[in-house]
Parts: sequence; structure tokens; C-alpha cells
Amino acid sequence: MPYVKTIDRNQMYMTSLDMMVDPDSIARIIDAFVDSLDLTGMGFTNTNPSSEGRPAYNPGSLLKLYLYGHRNNIRSSRKLQKACHVNIEAKWLMKGAEPDFRTISDFRKDNVSRLKDVFLEFNKRFEDLMTGYLSVDGTKIIACNAKSNNFTSSKIDDRIAWLKGHIEEYLRQMDKQDREDSREETTDGSFTSEQLEAKLAEARERLEKYERYREYMEQNNLSQISLTDADARLMKNRNGFTVSHNVQTAVESNTHMIADFTVSSDPTDYGQLESTLHGLKEQRPHSILEATADKGYQSEEDMARCLENGILPNVILPDGQDSHIIELPYEPCEDPHPESVDPAELSKCLRAGIIPDAYKSHISSIQIQEKNVLIRSENESVARSPFQDEEEMLSKAAEGYFVRDPARNIVYCPAGEILRQNTVTKKDRIRYINKMACRRCPYRDKCYKGRKGFKEVEFNKDEFCKSNGVWQKSEGKKPAFQKRRGKREKRMMVTIVLVPDRRKMANRMCLSEHPFGSIKRFQDSSYFLLRGNRKVTGEFALFSLTYNMQRAINLLGFEEVMRKMTGYLFFFTDPHCTNAENAYKILYLPVCLQSLKPEKCA
Repeated sequence: MPYVKTIDRNQMYMTSLDMMVDPDSIARIIDAFVDSLDLTGMGFTNTNPSSEGRPAYNPGSLLKLYLYGHRNNIRSSRKLQKACHVNIEAKWLMKGAEPDFRTISDFRKDNVSRLKDVFLEFNKRFEDLMTGYLSVDGTKIIACNAKSNNFTSSKIDDRIAWLKGHIEEYLRQMDKQDREDSREETTDGSFTSEQLEAKLAEARERLEKYERYREYMEQNNLSQISLTDADARLMKNRNGFTVSHNVQTAVESNTHMIADFTVSSDPTDYGQLESTLHGLKEQRPHSILEATADKGYQSEEDMARCLENGILPNVILPDGQDSHIIELPYEPCEDPHPESVDPAELSKCLRAGIIPDAYKSHISSIQIQEKNVLIRSENESVARSPFQDEEEMLSKAAEGYFVRDPARNIVYCPAGEILRQNTVTKKDRIRYINKMACRRCPYRDKCYKGRKGFKEVEFNKDEFCKSNGVWQKSEGKKPAFQKRRGKREKRMMVTIVLVPDRRKMANRMCLSEHPFGSIKRFQDSSYFLLRGNRKVTGEFALFSLTYNMQRAINLLGFEEVMRKMTGYLFFFTDPHCTNAENAYKILYLPVCLQSLKPEKCA
């Protein structure tokens, strides 16, 4: 059998770029969508080019290029530059223009804050379909920051202690050589005086750098810093710990499209439900948003904010519970409007102990009760530490105590190591740990007995000294300290019993996980190229927009999506037509002529 018949490379053909692009290519959707945008009103640069100087590239064409690139795993400016030379669909979108990578990169840099507006504008075309409830979830996407350029408080303490040990060793070796009066290189592999001086200077320089990092973190109350991307944090995911951004998305239940998203530096999802849906609520002020979320969002204060702002939270319940208990301070209301869905009216009704009409199917009961509430005034005197300086704290810690330094918000353990703040519990107690120090601690067996492998110590804000409970305590007198006890008052509180919708909670995973998998795997977007929350938000807007675009095509079909992009009826003639003039010809008809049927070729 002969091979498939091919064409002569040197033969000339009468064709055009448009004929080489598939009639139902997503490039045509991108082209129609961007052309329908008011880029000037949205604040894009170079929308009104100057009549003088070198002509600028059309910002609409560059936006089309980025959308097409993110849909087809071509994300970097250098790869997009190459695509303008070799990719037929990219050449069609750019109309033959071939900008260099700096022009492409500068367009994204100058307009990154407007990319989310483009994403929201696309979603407006599908408002009639996106009327279901929302599923909120978060995912970790790797930041443009190496793990070696991220420092936690414990990591910096460990580096400082390691460098101080090396500096002492270098000084010891220099003193030894000075006594022996030997400046020549020895045969036993030890360093010469010049080499020791160079290493000592390098160690001191690094020590000064790490001490600056620690001082900056303590002044700004930070648990970690990232040198390349300041907003990135070390977060735990299925693959261990990575320096990432926490992206929160709200996926609509009818279309499975991403309705909105936020980018956070918080490693957990706790308390981020209301902030994720805040933008959507502003877009829909006259409706109640209903959302589902997993156990990680279980925060009483966050759910209370949701109810007051017109958001109904269906957060998965803890095992053994069938409802959430939410408390609000009681505030009487003279003229309530339970039929209203305005956030101000909802808040008034809830704080007055009245169930709004929109919440009657979810709030089983609401009661006004008198409770003892801990009150602390801002002018109340702060408890003072009984220890004068660091030396006194370390001395007391060596006796078998954990000593807290409130000025630096650290705890000294009996081994002389520093424990840093990890979390704040629901009872407003601060938990301190240092996993790295516990791994190599010589007093591990005397200090801790458990399976975790590290010691956790909890302090109130007014406690400064605590026995570890395992060591043999010395007979010395326990240091006295002033414990500031808050004043308790009886106040009227509104107790709300919220019963979430179990059917919608069971469907949560089917909604939230699919977009994450598509973006990370199919679009190869499991990492960010840009740095900082502002730029990362713009980059994720491209991820979400291209995902939504493909999802809309799969859901509605190419022609219906094209109609929503332009407001015109889109169709093309029979692709098997032999008439060269009509083959693959694209016709646009006004909406008033949609009743007409496309003509078939003879």
C-alpha cells in the first residue's frame, strides 16, 4: 500500500489565516469576547494610542494572546513570543503581529490588576444560568519562592544558634594557632589563619542577616517571611510543605463555573468563608447567597458575619452534631423588617432575636439569654512580667520551667531553646512549639512523654511561668506574677441554632474539586509565575477565565457561547461545501434576524 498522499512544500496555495483556523476553535470565542470589552473603561493601558512615535501593539490583541496561552499551557512571555511565530491560532488572534517577550510581559505587568475585572465581565454573560448555590473551598498553589528563601521563626533561631557555634569554633581555632604561632597551612587538614578570618567574616555577616530577619519578624508579629514573594507562606498540602498561596474559590452549582475567588496568605481555610463571598454579595445585594464549605471553615464568628451579611453558610458539622450554635450580642430593634434581605436589616433582626424570613427554613430556633461574658476594657492595666531581663528568664527556665517573654512573644524552655507562637486556641490561649529543637533536645525524655514528638505549651496572655509537669521541681519559691483577670458581666446574648442543608453539603466535593483538578492538571497551572497577592490574583483570574470558557463551551455548545459573547447569531455553512467562496464562511446576523435559518450551499 502506498503512503498517504502529501503536498509539495514549494507549491503556492491561495489561502488565508482565517481558513486555517478551525470554525469552532476556542480562539474564535476569545477573539469575540475581547472585542466586546470596553478596555478603555476598564483601565487598560495604550487603548488610545498616540499619533506620534513608534506605534504601540493593540492591548486587545495582547489580552487575547494571554487568554489563548493560558488555555493551551503557554504561559511565559518567551513561549508566547514563540507562539506568535509558529502557532497558527496565535497568529490569527494577533493578526500577524509578532511582539517580543518584553512587550508581552510589560502588558501583563501594567494591567495585572484589571484581569480580574475581565474574569467578572465574562461571568456576567452567564448570570441567567449561575443562579444556584455556591461551594467554597481552598487549594494551595505553589508560589514563585524557593523553599530555601522562606524562613520560619524556628528555622531562623536554629540558623542563628548554628552560626554562633561555628563562630565560637573559628575563634577557638584562631586562638590555638596564635598560641602555636603558625600561619602556614597544616598537614592535618585544618585551616590557615587567613582562611579562618575569611570564614569568620562570612559567618558574622550571615549571622547579622539572620538577626535582622528575626528582629523584623518580631516587630511585625510574623511567624515566617519569604524573601522572593513576600506574600507567600509555607503551607502543608498532600505533598508535604511547600511555599504557596491559598486560593479560595466559589463554584456555582448549576454550571460548575468559578463564580469568584480570592488569594490569601493564611495557610488554613478557617474564618475565610465570608471574605471569599464578600465580592459576590456586593454584586448581588438583593439576594441571599447560599454556600457550602467543609469543616475547615468552621468558625462561629465567621458564620455570624455570613448570616448578618445575607450569606447562608452550610458548613459541614462536626461528628455527632446536627446544628451550629452561633451567638450575637442582643440589640433591641423598634422597627424590624424580617421580609427584607438587605444586610443591615438582616443584622438588626438577628441581633433582636427575630428570625428573618429568608432564614426560616435553616434557623430552627433563636433565643435571648442572659450570659456571663468576659469583658476587658482597653484602658485596663496590662500584667507585668516578674523577670527583669533575658538572663533571669533563662536561669528560671533551667530549673524546669517554661518562661514566657511577653515583649518578644516567645517562651524559653528548660533546655534554653526558644518556643514560638503556633496558634491561638478558641479559649484565647497562645500555643507555643519548636519542633526542630525538640528533635535534638538532650532532655527530651525528662520534658515530654507523648506520641507527637514535640512539646506544646499553652499560656494565657497574663501568664509568664509554667512548670513542665514532668521534671523534678526545685525547692525554690515559684515566682509570683500578677495575673490580670478580666471582669465578667451579665449580658443579653442571642443564641441562634443553625441547621445546614445536608443534601447540599454532600454535593460539595463534586463541585469544588473538579475546577482545581482541571486548572492544575489539564491547564498545567499548579504553580504561579508572578509574585505578590496582587499579581497572583491577576494570574489566577486568567486560570479561572479560561477554565470557565471551556466549561461554558462544554455546557452550552460553541454557537450559544458565541452568541453570549457578541449578542449575535453565529453559524457557518456546510464545511463539506465545494464552493470555495462559501466554504467555512462565518456569518454574523443581528439578534432581530435570529429566526432566519442559515442557507445551505448548493
